[in-house]
Amino acid sequence: MSLYIVGAGGLGREVLDALVARGDVANAFLDDGCAGEIVRGLPVLLPGDAKGGRFVVGLADPVARSRLAALLRARGLRPRTVVHPRAMVGPETTLGPGCIVLGGAHVSSSITIGAHCQVQYNATVGHDAILDDYVAVFPGANISGNVRLERGVTVGSGAIVLQGRTVHEGAFVGAGSVVTRDVPPGAVVTGVPARRVTGP
Repeated sequence: MSLYIVGAGGLGREVLDALVARGDVANAFLDDGCAGEIVRGLPVLLPGDAKGGRFVVGLADPVARSRLAALLRARGLRPRTVVHPRAMVGPETTLGPGCIVLGGAHVSSSITIGAHCQVQYNATVGHDAILDDYVAVFPGANISGNVRLERGVTVGSGAIVLQGRTVHEGAFVGAGSVVTRDVPPGAVVTGVPARRVTGP
């Protein structure tokens, strides 16, 4: 069965690294921007050229991730979850379809992670956290216990979300920020403590 990586950029290549480390084989990248090229020895196809099989979306942008996942599901492909062998996933934790957990990540116990989420290199997610669909936790970020990250949230590299906070739908937490209170939907917050810089 064919396995496609959506996106031939940096994150897509990191997904390929995780697959290689697992001893798995990817057949091609899917990427509008460089279709027809060869990347890391794999052909790059247009997303519409995928014919059957499984896919994983290696794109950071939650809107693009959602759009392309819907396109491929409509074409009959099924999402594949990829966990690097050097990642740790605790007991009673659920990973939704199409999730990516990269090397050095630590996902603790009793966590619910939705579809097409990403926990990138050396990021941590604490006990009883809930990550809704299309969330991305960038390298080195720390999500404390009992945190809720709603659909499409991005937590930047090295950022911290403190215990019990909620980051609402579509919000973006800037790199190195410390979230000490709930973040409104669609807001961009930065700093220590994190304060809103844009958004509704």
